[in-house]
Amino acid sequence: MKNSKSFFVFFLSLLLTCTCINAETDTDSASDSLAIIHAGTLLSVPGESPQKNKSILVRNGIIDRIEDGFLSAQQMGILQDGIKIVDLKNSFVLPGLIDAHVHLMFEYGGPFRDPIKSGEETLIAGIINARSTINSGFTTVADLDAGANSWPVIVLRNAINSGDIAGPRILAAGSSISPTGGHGDFLDAPDQLLENFTSSGLCDGEAECRRAVRRQFRQGADLIKLHATGGGSERTGGKHHKPSFMEDEFRGIVETAHGLELKVTAHAHSTEGINAALKAGVDSIEHGSFLDKDSIRLFKKNDAYLLPTLGVHDILVNRIKTVPPQAKPRLKLFLEEWPGNITKAWKAGVKIALGSDTGVVPHGSAAREIEWFVKIGMSEAEAIKTATINTADHLGMGKRIGKIEAGMSADIIAVSGDPLQDITALKQMVFVMKEGSIFKHDQN
Repeated sequence: MKNSKSFFVFFLSLLLTCTCINAETDTDSASDSLAIIHAGTLLSVPGESPQKNKSILVRNGIIDRIEDGFLSAQQMGILQDGIKIVDLKNSFVLPGLIDAHVHLMFEYGGPFRDPIKSGEETLIAGIINARSTINSGFTTVADLDAGANSWPVIVLRNAINSGDIAGPRILAAGSSISPTGGHGDFLDAPDQLLENFTSSGLCDGEAECRRAVRRQFRQGADLIKLHATGGGSERTGGKHHKPSFMEDEFRGIVETAHGLELKVTAHAHSTEGINAALKAGVDSIEHGSFLDKDSIRLFKKNDAYLLPTLGVHDILVNRIKTVPPQAKPRLKLFLEEWPGNITKAWKAGVKIALGSDTGVVPHGSAAREIEWFVKIGMSEAEAIKTATINTADHLGMGKRIGKIEAGMSADIIAVSGDPLQDITALKQMVFVMKEGSIFKHDQN
């Protein structure tokens, strides 16, 4: 009995000692990475009213807390020396923007897929484009097709995550899933050449398509992109074209991806292609140019997102001037119907997320897509919410990004104007922080 009592006293003493050590470790912030941001105007939750004169404490890449006034480290109860104070008293501060449709490995103005381009060349392009993307205030992106060789975008994603390269957080789809001759294939070249440059995403028949999804998963893809129709400038990408895949192929792609806990998004222009992809259960549609009433019903039934990529409309305005005469009626149909169809969908309650299609449009120009949201009828506040909270939800990351609140990733940007009054102020980027690391700070 005496031995048991002695052991109990020893155990209790040890437990109390451990508790004290842990408590001291929790309060000892000597090894923490800390910063205090003084925000003159803070839009912490897009869709709500902004607040004035706030101090944001960032600890180890996470937002620790937000307090009233421009406080010093001592006033915030921090004893650690060398705390970085970021002066944004004259700026409008908001969460990092999110772009769920980019092509970082594509060079704007060049061929979308170049069969003779090396992986090294592709990676270098991606590094350059990643830097311009984050400097424009986009701290998270989804790369929705890296071309036939998907490995460089995986390498880029991992290098950014490890802090070796500057860039946004990347969710990578790898190579898109496409049928032979589809939008993800190399077109208008002889088989003797193309057989040597086959994409890992090409598939024909349900079994092949399931395998193509698994191949992207094997390489580390974060989501799956399929091509339900051809591209807008291709022979199979117009308003009335049939879907690129058969029903069983659509089903095989979506079932396999969902079984691997990967979301599926579909490139789709034609009405039938949009509706076939939605009936198969995709989580979102890219472009959605010629959606109709059935499309809207399916979007709402499936709780799917629409990413309009309306910035591409700007490219078409210029392209229609130089295309052959036989191509003009087709492009004219895009210009006349696409924005109006998106407006109808949005007004009917279809959920909208931001996808810019950079690579097709210039890298670093994704804020133009937010301007388009305002052009189709959104208020500036709704447009910013779409580019942050909505797009974070679309990517399944709403608990981590899209707001400036305690516990969220410290993805924080600032502009010199007021985007709630003039949405083009989002092009006046003066500060970019991602996960507590500062990538841009223009100081007057």
